[in-house]
Formats: sequence, C-alpha cells, structure tokens
Amino acid sequence: MTEEFKDQWAVILGGSSGLGLASAQKLAQHGMNICIIHRDRKSNLPAFEDAVKKIKQTGVQVVAFNKDALLAETRQTIIDFLPKKRVKLLLHSVAKGSLKPMNKSEKALTKVDLDITLHAMATSWYEWASHCLKEDLFTENARSIAFTSEGSTKVWPGYGAVSAAKATLESLMRSMAVAFASYDMTTNCIQAGATETPSFLMIPGSDKLADMAKNRNPFNKLTQPEDVANSVYLLCKDEANWINGTILKVDGGESLR
Repeated sequence: MTEEFKDQWAVILGGSSGLGLASAQKLAQHGMNICIIHRDRKSNLPAFEDAVKKIKQTGVQVVAFNKDALLAETRQTIIDFLPKKRVKLLLHSVAKGSLKPMNKSEKALTKVDLDITLHAMATSWYEWASHCLKEDLFTENARSIAFTSEGSTKVWPGYGAVSAAKATLESLMRSMAVAFASYDMTTNCIQAGATETPSFLMIPGSDKLADMAKNRNPFNKLTQPEDVANSVYLLCKDEANWINGTILKVDGGESLR
C-alpha cells in the first residue's frame, strides 16, 4: 500500500460488487479509507465480506453499511459517521433500476418504475453530493464521480428506464460541475464499456450485448472492472484537478464503432 491518499475517505454508493468494489480495491491500495453503502441479500454477503477482509489487509480503514443508500435516514447515518473534511471521493455506483419493456403487456414499464429508477441511478447522486457539501465533509480538491453507460443515448430492449436515468445523470453532472466548482470539487462521469458485472447480466439479452461489444471493440474483448477502477484512481490524482464536467470513456474504443 502507498500513502498517496492517507487519512482520506472514499464514499462508494453501491460498492459490494462490479465497478464499485473494484474501485474500492484500487483506491485502498493507494491509502484511501473506504466507506461502502450497499444493499445485499444474506446469500451475497459471504463473498462481499471476504472481499472486505482482503481490502483491510492493505492497512486502510474499511466500513460497510448494508443499508438502502436511497433513504434519507441512511444518508444521515453515514454522514454522522464520517469525519469532517476527509472525504476525497463520492462515487455513485448504484445499479437499481427497472428493466421492464415498453409495450401493452401487464408487465410494461410504468411511471412508478421510472421514478424509482431515476432516483436510484441519477438524482440520488445529487442528494448525496449536496448533503455532504452542507455537512462540510469534502477535502480540498474533492471528487464526485458517477458511472454512466453508452445506453444513455442508445436504445436496448428493456433499457428504457435506465437509459433515461443515465441521461439524467449526465445532465446533472454538467450542472454540478459548474455549481460545485466554487467549493473546490470536480464532478465527472465515467462511461465504461460493456462489463460483465452482476447488474449488466440482468439486462435482457446481455449475452448478445456482450458479443456485440466484443465485435465492436478494437481489442476484441470486454472492459474489465479493473479498467474502470484504474480510471477512478486517475481522476482522484492531483494531475486530474482540471478535469471537470466530462464524460470519460473507458471502453478501449468500443463506442467508436
């Protein structure tokens, strides 16, 4: 472990698997303390707890709250726990959304489904960022980062609600980048290529999407969680202080085709 981010914290919303967990592992290797807020069933906890033990072996502090990050009381609990002026990174990796189709069936997407998805995958990011600002938790040159996808501008079966949420997320990012710059914080999105995370595998036809992504990618392979975690780390470095309001593509060139 290096001490590059000694005494600083990363708050990761949805970090028990996939991109969030990979980012926690990477940041811990560089001395950043980790606070993960996740929502998992008991059957999923053993694997996550093993991952947490390995992260702790780097010597950093690691705390995990198996609570709903979308609830105001959860947000307040975590904010009360965290030390003032020590949060270097707020990372939004919540993957809770409706994958219902838009059709005439009884299982079609509803407004309630849209509202839940938009809050979970977009507006909750703003809620957390603004609340942490008010409570004076962020360090100088703090970072606020959220994961988006190419689906924000593409049409995939069953992805309508998530697509709307990702488009909202990106719009919020641009406004937050301007509004929060005066508080010495940058705000960016990372657009990962197709990555076989648990949330990706839940998308209808994800196997076909994965094959299509491999064919489109100049390297003929899928993006790995570690690739995305590396980009999170890079954006946290001082050399990235001037990157603000950007959608950083981390896909090996997949989106070029």
